[in-house]
This record gives sequence, structure tokens and C-alpha cells, in this order.
Amino acid sequence: MLSKEQKTAIEYVLRKSIQNKLKNFKLESTSAPFHTRLLGKDRLALYTFIHFLNKNFETGIFEPVGLALAQKHFKMATSQATAGNQISSTAQAEIQKIIDGLVTATSTPNKKEEIERIRKVCQTGDMIKVKPTKVDLMFESKDGAYFLFDIKTAKPNAGGFKEFKRTLLEWVAVVLANKPDAEIHTLIAIPYNPYEPEPYTRWTMRRMLDLENELKVADEFWDFLGGKNTYKDLLDCFERVGIELRDEIDAYFKLFTKK
Repeated sequence: MLSKEQKTAIEYVLRKSIQNKLKNFKLESTSAPFHTRLLGKDRLALYTFIHFLNKNFETGIFEPVGLALAQKHFKMATSQATAGNQISSTAQAEIQKIIDGLVTATSTPNKKEEIERIRKVCQTGDMIKVKPTKVDLMFESKDGAYFLFDIKTAKPNAGGFKEFKRTLLEWVAVVLANKPDAEIHTLIAIPYNPYEPEPYTRWTMRRMLDLENELKVADEFWDFLGGKNTYKDLLDCFERVGIELRDEIDAYFKLFTKK
């Protein structure tokens, strides 16, 4: 459950994020005469803004909110972090073996075993300079464990799971290259379940991801960051900010009727 102070902080982050999006929003100059005459320029502008917001929700909304939540519960919390800058050639080869086994279905995902396989070779062979994918949210717990999250859309492309898996394993390898004894967890976060009240459809991920240890969806993710009932409290925060900004948003898009 979020404290009053946390709710205030979350709502401030959310409010500022939406206001900054409005400030920087520009309607595309592409002509859409049928849409404009049917819907009106203000509604078309609002639709375009919603589409713009959807494309940036992960980094523009969920990331700063997640960071604000986690700062109270973790020793270290940061966003858009670099997991490391080097990886061993042997670890790279081991990651490829893991991926090949999953793609050909000769093995099934088991993150704990995969981490130990990488740990055994994390400092053997040549050390190669790399620029791994940025970590959306990176935390260090009070007992020294690392948690690295890649935030994805609610309905990620099933064809991308192989690359998602590779990113998660490479993060493991670059962290262990510098801290071979570290406890490391790398996960995909999906901020909400688009299928509610039905369970999240995860079957497309089963071949590549260890669902128990590599995926957190909706309340699993938010409650991990902020404690029990954080997801419910967070939805209430979004609702309050939405009500508060409604007149401001409406007034902004009415301006488009005059353009």
C-alpha cells in the first residue's frame, strides 16, 4: 500500500509528465481532410496525442513512475541505466548456445540454470567492449541483489521474444563480468494486463522465457516495486490526475478548432 507521501510524489511525476507531453506535442502536418471534416480538428488532434502518448508510455510514464515507487524500497534505483561495458567471449558463446537450444526446442527456459551457466564463464576468454541495450529500470536491493527490467508494451510482438531473451541474458553476462558473485535477476515487465479480467495470455512466451523468473505483469510488477496493493493504489493515482487535468486537456485541444 502506498503512503500519502508516495501518492503525492507519484501524482506529481505523472502530472508533470503529461503536462510536458502536451507542451512538446505537435500535430503532424500531414493532411487528413476526410478525418478532419468527419471528426473535427480538435478530436483528430486528441486522437493523435493519445497515439503519441501510447508510443511513449513505457519511457514517458511507466518508467518515471516505477522509479519513484522503487526509490523507497531499494538501496539503489535508476532508469535508463547501463548494465556494464564488457562481456567475455565465452559468455557470448554460452548465450548463443542457450538461445539455440530454446529456438530448436531441445531445451526449455530455466533462468536459474542459465545464469549459473553464464556465471561459470563470465570472466573467461577475451573481454570484449560492448554497448548493451539500456536497462529501463535497474535496482539494487538492501541485501545486494540486482534487478534489471525491460519494460514492454502490453501486447509485445511474439516474434521479438528471441531478442528479448538475448537482451536479458546479455545483461546477466555484463553484470557478472564485473561482479561474478552477484545475485542477478533480469526480467521483462508488462505494466498492465489488456485481457483483464482474464489471465494474461502468456503461451507465446513459454518457449523463450522462464515465466516464473523472467516476467512480471500488472500487479506482479507494481507490487514488487512498491509493496502489496501498489497496483490498485497506482490506478487510483492515475484516475485522480486524469480528473484534475481534464479541463486543462480539453482547453488545450479546443485551441485546434481555431487553427
